[in-house]
Amino acid sequence: MKITLVSCDAQRPDSRAITRCIDEISTNSGGLSSPELTNILLEGDAVDIEVEDKNTPSALRALRKLDIDYEIIE
Repeated sequence: MKITLVSCDAQRPDSRAITRCIDEISTNSGGLSSPELTNILLEGDAVDIEVEDKNTPSALRALRKLDIDYEIIE
């Protein structure tokens, strides 16, 4: 399943926690490392990641805990 991480609405985003989360849930980061994806997200640009279908509920829960807005693409 493809997910677009739209923005992070946390008042003080924890970049290490976001990086760890992306690293754990993403199966394909498009050639970019998790820290690079985190920086892109925190700068205000959307990031596309792919998540295994069996991990989708826990991945979405982890994103909500970090105040990350997302859109499910497929």
